[in-house]
Amino acid sequence: MKRVLLVNWEKCIGCRTCEMICSLLNEERCNPTEARITVIKFEEKGANFPVYCQNCEAPACEAICPAKAIYKDDITEAVLVDVRRCIGCRMCILACPIGGLSFHPARKEIIKCDLCKGDPACVKYCPEGALEVVSLDTIGVKRRRENIRKFSSYLDMMTGGKE
Repeated sequence: MKRVLLVNWEKCIGCRTCEMICSLLNEERCNPTEARITVIKFEEKGANFPVYCQNCEAPACEAICPAKAIYKDDITEAVLVDVRRCIGCRMCILACPIGGLSFHPARKEIIKCDLCKGDPACVKYCPEGALEVVSLDTIGVKRRRENIRKFSSYLDMMTGGKE
């Protein structure tokens, strides 16, 4: 069953533990530029946004990839990048509506959240419990839709779209 990561933006304190544990476990060092999750801070508003791949149903990154290097994992249904096929054009980064992909500075390849093979470390180590993994059963789908609505209204508020 497909699992997704949800964020409670009101709980996120911007400590960036998720970035540090992600880069530590995936890259064996604490370097937020190599993390698959990024915390965007709106200091003037006192808000933080953990940004990561949402594993869209019809991913724009997959559709635009000229090398067909982006695919869905058969087990976790996470959207993944086959770095052997990737040509480094970065079109997927531009196509992602939320900025869920990034470019690894040393390896020169696309990186994105793969849900740590279904058991994300960022969830385990978040000190405020702002991150959670849910299965996309009936209740999970409703929670994800509500999470997306909250994110949209929260982002509008932070960026001046609505106040």
